[in-house]
Amino acid sequence: MAMLNIVLYEPEIPQNTGNIARLCACTGASLYLVGKLGFSLSDKYTKRAGLDYWDSVDIHKLNSMDELYEMFPNGTFYYLTTKSKRIYTDYKFKEGDFIVFGPETRGLPKEYVTQESAITIPMKEGQRSLNLANSVAIVTYEVIRQIGL
Repeated sequence: MAMLNIVLYEPEIPQNTGNIARLCACTGASLYLVGKLGFSLSDKYTKRAGLDYWDSVDIHKLNSMDELYEMFPNGTFYYLTTKSKRIYTDYKFKEGDFIVFGPETRGLPKEYVTQESAITIPMKEGQRSLNLANSVAIVTYEVIRQIGL
């Protein structure tokens, strides 16, 4: 099992997914792409952003979150959202956790945002959200800080 599992729910921007794939290759995190993608994995922007790291990425494409839950019935899932007051650094992550991020333009659906394990990255009041790839990097390195690489 990976040290960390990054889940992108219906990602829309190929460059973000490519950057996140590169981050996963460099940190040993597994990458789960769930639901309808807003691009093809063979998209030139996705490939270019991931450079030559693609062979090093433990990547999985799933149709739904239910499929992921069935694969990991005892998994611990954290849902990143701007709609939570619970700050990601207040949680004690453990090896094998799943960190779920929503699509760039609309975020995660309400059923995930209302979970007790919905967490946020603090931002200045009135701002919409950080870039997806930046958000994934911030949380990934907090997990690494807590549990090591």
